[in-house]
Amino acid sequence: MTYKNILITGASSGIGEALALYYASQGAQNLFISGRNKERLNDIKQRCEKAGATVYAERVDVTDMEIMRRWIEKANKKAPLNLVIANAGVSTGEETESNVRNTVQTNVNGVVNTVLPAIEVYRQSKEVNKHLALISSIAGYHGLATAPSYSASKAFVKAWGEALRLALQNDSIKVSVVCPGFVRSRITDKNTCPMPFFMEADDAARVIARGIEMNKGIIAFPWPLRFSSWVLGCLPNALSDYIYSRLPHKV
Repeated sequence: MTYKNILITGASSGIGEALALYYASQGAQNLFISGRNKERLNDIKQRCEKAGATVYAERVDVTDMEIMRRWIEKANKKAPLNLVIANAGVSTGEETESNVRNTVQTNVNGVVNTVLPAIEVYRQSKEVNKHLALISSIAGYHGLATAPSYSASKAFVKAWGEALRLALQNDSIKVSVVCPGFVRSRITDKNTCPMPFFMEADDAARVIARGIEMNKGIIAFPWPLRFSSWVLGCLPNALSDYIYSRLPHKV
C-alpha cells in the first residue's frame, strides 16, 4: 500500500469509519482520526489498533479553522502525512435557517479547514506520495429539491476538488474527489426516500481506496447513479427540472 500516514476526518461512523478500518487492515502505520462522538471514536481507535496501526484519535471540530490547523500540523510532526481524507459531513434534514447554516459550516468550511492546512504541510514535505481526497457526493452533480443545501455543499466540494487537482500538480500533490451514492451511514439511516443501489460502508471504502491508489480524479459510484446524474446534468434546465421534480421526495 502506498499510503502509510493517513488523516481522516469524520471517522467515527459511515465511510470515515470504514476507511479507517480498511487502511488499518492494509498496513497503515499511523492513523490520525477525528469525529464528534468520543465513545464511537475510541471504539474505532481500538479496532484499528488491533489491526496493527498506531492510532491517534481526537474529538476535533472541523468548523474551527485554528483548531483544525493545529491538529493537522501536530499530526504531520508525529508522522509526515501522505494521505488526508476530508470526509466529515452532515445531512441537513429540514431546511431551516440553522440547519442550512450548519450544513454549509460543516460540509463546506469543514472541508476547507481540512484541505488548506494539509496543502501547506504537503508543500513543506519531502514525502513522494502526497494525496488529498475530498468526499463529495453524487448529490453534487445537480441541485436536488429534496436536499438543496446538502447538494449545494457537495457541489462546492466537487468543483473545488476538481480545480485543485490541476492547480496543485506543480506541487506534486494528488487530488481525488469522491462522489458516493447511497452508502450506509448515520446520514442514510435518517433517510426516508428510496435509495437505489444502496451500498454497505465497507464496500464503499474498498472502492474509494482503490480509486485513490490509482490516482483517479473522480471516484464516483455506483456507476448507474453516476451515469444518470451526468446525463441529467447535461440536459437543458427545463427538461432536467421536469425529471427531478418527479423524483420521490422524503416523507
